[in-house]
Amino acid sequence: MEMTPLFILSIVLSAIVAYLIGSINFALVISKVFYHKDIRDYGSGNAGMTNMLRTFGKLPALFTLIGDLTKGMVAILIARLLFWLVGGVSQFVLGGYIAGLCAFLGHVFPIYYGFKGGKGILVTSGILIMIDPLTFGIIFLIFLIVFIGTKIISISSISASIAYPIVTCVTRIIQGYDITTIVLHTAFSLAIGGLVVYLHRGNIKRLLAGEEPKIGQKGKMK
Repeated sequence: MEMTPLFILSIVLSAIVAYLIGSINFALVISKVFYHKDIRDYGSGNAGMTNMLRTFGKLPALFTLIGDLTKGMVAILIARLLFWLVGGVSQFVLGGYIAGLCAFLGHVFPIYYGFKGGKGILVTSGILIMIDPLTFGIIFLIFLIVFIGTKIISISSISASIAYPIVTCVTRIIQGYDITTIVLHTAFSLAIGGLVVYLHRGNIKRLLAGEEPKIGQKGKMK
């Protein structure tokens, strides 16, 4: 693929737009607008769906889930539009990974909220639905199996994140992709999956200590 100035511009623009979209944190928006509180002051201190569920209940958690899932999908759609309108490229799979990674970084390090956001599970799910539905289906099944067995979202998320680059690599090999594509796609998934695991380091400590709450247990003020 020829790296023309317009093509490079489309990559830069899609990365910036994806980051800004990713930086919209629905847990923070909902907790501040409807409850006049900051979700980061409660429970685990994480600005995500699980902490919303424990702190404010099912409906706010559902809206957080929909918002964070959808923004990952919107980021990819806008990136594809920019690649087409600015770069003149209709099929650029790697561009989806670039935009997806930037949206993920926006969620984790949001520019609007002092670079303190969530852990990226939902936004990653939205991104995967758009760029790699097969891998999403497999790792969602892994998440579901672990969750049914433990009733703990964090260990389910960690398990899915560890599986993400492995599943990406294996599916690319089975589908007959060239070695460069396999390496690049696996590298992007490894970066996202590895960062998700790192962001769950507090959860890992609580899991090892037997103190990680199961789903439905209420959060308390930090």
